[in-house]
Amino acid sequence: MHDYRVLRDDVELLRGAIERRGKRDQYASVIDRGITLDAMRRATIQAVEEKKAERNQNSQEVARRKRNKEDAEELIAAGRTLGEEIAALEYELTRSQADLDAILLDLPNITLDDVPAGDESANRIEKTWGTPRESAGCRAHWDVASQLGILDLERGAKVSGSGFIVMRGAGARLTRALMNFFIDVHTREHGYEEVWVPAVVNRRSMVGTGQLPKFEEDMYGLREEELYLVPTAEVPVTNLYRDEILTASDLPRGFVAYTPCFRREAGAAGKDTRGLLRLHQFDKVEIVRYCTPEQSAEEHERLTRHAETLLERLGLPYRRVLLAAGDTGQSSAKTWDLEAWAPGVGKFLEVSSCSTFTDYQARRANIRYRPAAGEKPRFVHTLNGSGLAFPRVIACLLEHYQQEDGTVRLPDCLHPYMGTAVLG
Repeated sequence: MHDYRVLRDDVELLRGAIERRGKRDQYASVIDRGITLDAMRRATIQAVEEKKAERNQNSQEVARRKRNKEDAEELIAAGRTLGEEIAALEYELTRSQADLDAILLDLPNITLDDVPAGDESANRIEKTWGTPRESAGCRAHWDVASQLGILDLERGAKVSGSGFIVMRGAGARLTRALMNFFIDVHTREHGYEEVWVPAVVNRRSMVGTGQLPKFEEDMYGLREEELYLVPTAEVPVTNLYRDEILTASDLPRGFVAYTPCFRREAGAAGKDTRGLLRLHQFDKVEIVRYCTPEQSAEEHERLTRHAETLLERLGLPYRRVLLAAGDTGQSSAKTWDLEAWAPGVGKFLEVSSCSTFTDYQARRANIRYRPAAGEKPRFVHTLNGSGLAFPRVIACLLEHYQQEDGTVRLPDCLHPYMGTAVLG
């Protein structure tokens, strides 16, 4: 969410940011409407203040006349009229405020200067690690998993529907192993505090991190209770300190959490639906950081490296991709995608998105810190990333480490968690 002042002091910056995202036509009239509403809001606030001052003067004169036994009926009637006018203005102020807030919630974040303009064709590969295995002779992970008996797509669809899976035997154990390995590295080596959070959140939490109101059709909801299944642990973890004020000594601060994640992905029908590539329910470890604005750039790099470390420990070749403005999420100011190589399907698969949101989420969730005693609170900067998402990591492991005899050799870091070096 943006500060109201962006529509007065930085509107050209906002228009330029929208242009860089390729959404000028979508938002041009929205911004114009916001400017008009902001002007109306300020004019109404001034009118209310003037009417209240007039009413106060009227009340003082009524009191004086009553003390002096003078007639005050005309002033009393005028006071009632002023009260009605103030009520009408305050009602109008409430309406214009609500309309303006809806616009500010709808406008995307302003991307940072080093984010390239354009759509996904302007994404930039900034780093590569490892040597991708040749695709020739490699089977897709769904074939490998089927032969090993660790992935049951048919029964997942039977009990829940398309986009839901059942991991069986060693597949279930591999999922649990990844969770423990990821969390252990983040807590023991990277200094994150582990939290175990609810898998359902209220509407205020979803608004706080930017999923609502924009992307409601993609969310699974318990409508009668107005609760939502989490699309990522980012939502409950970021909202832990909603409406609170931290101290500067609290920052930077990092949290790690595992949750199942639920996404309807209403606009993704038919895209990468085979095997583990796109699911309605999946498992993920998420890392979230709070920091001051001055720490933000350094913290974004630190968080991204924490996710990359896991891929390197797993021995999975990957690349770091800087997303162009048009491919950057609504709430994000800058996003690095980490894509691991899956030789069986012959493509890089996104396994983590590491984003900085500047103060966009913190404004929505009202998360602030006090720089020093007695100073005015400021909004924190929030950052998060997948550390990592399980399904595509499992897909890459099965394809990268498959052997000619049908078995899958596991990377060394997973041996203690799995109790074996080989699947099959």
